[in-house]
Amino acid sequence: MSAPLLSVQDLHKRYPAASGRAEHAVRAVDGVSFEVQPAETFGLVGESGCGKSTVARCIIQLIRPDSGSIRFGGEDLLALKADRLRAVRRELQMVFQDPFSSLDPRMTIRATLLEPLEIHRVGSRAEREARVRELLDLVGLPESALRKYPHEFSGGQRQRVGIARALALNPRLVIADEPVSALDLSIRAQVVNLMAELQGRLGLAYLLIAHDLTLVRHICRRVAVMHRGKIVEMADAEELFRNPLHPYTRRLLAAIPIPDPHQRGRKPELPAEPEDNGAATETELREAVPGHWARV
Repeated sequence: MSAPLLSVQDLHKRYPAASGRAEHAVRAVDGVSFEVQPAETFGLVGESGCGKSTVARCIIQLIRPDSGSIRFGGEDLLALKADRLRAVRRELQMVFQDPFSSLDPRMTIRATLLEPLEIHRVGSRAEREARVRELLDLVGLPESALRKYPHEFSGGQRQRVGIARALALNPRLVIADEPVSALDLSIRAQVVNLMAELQGRLGLAYLLIAHDLTLVRHICRRVAVMHRGKIVEMADAEELFRNPLHPYTRRLLAAIPIPDPHQRGRKPELPAEPEDNGAATETELREAVPGHWARV
């Protein structure tokens, strides 16, 4: 296997409690480790509040982790000075959950897409204008969108603008934090298919953060399951869905809605909340299925 594009090792992030007491601090991320290969879609899943968005913000350096290692393209992001980190961010971009709040309502789409190109001094003015039109074409928006503002678009169109902005600097990795959860069901598939098409055309790697396991199964090659700040299970997507090892993973899968109304009453009973009862060690579970492990 080739060297990983992104390597996260033993990442920790705590948020202080209102009381100010260290023992009451919230352990949002507690020893998370995983790798993302070039051109791979890696899924990080779990319920709201499990810490997956905090992991994303630590990687992109929107917040600073307390400890751990984050290496991108072989470079330690936590050790980089501001100028070098700014340059590396050209290859490491993010698509946010809410496409409306992530776009400046005072800026036209043209200004939004030009901004990263101007900040990083990419090409001449004419080349930047041409790049903006190329980006619109990539995400399936007409050239007339350039003169409009975010409020003039639907949610799906705004997310296409967010994707175009993330692609402006030709990144190698895009972190997509719940990219379709704020969209109507009728257009989620369109945005997901667009992301898959762009990956094939541009050779992108995705770190997909989601709680929608149906989406994860459709687009991801490998999946890590987070629970209470820890990764409790990791496997190839099909293996995870076929043979979940951790009780929390089984609870997530059992909670997936069944579209057939005649089958809804036959859903399996949810497994009990996982406990640290020493039933099996992590080493034993790693050996159960090669490349598939769970922590209990």
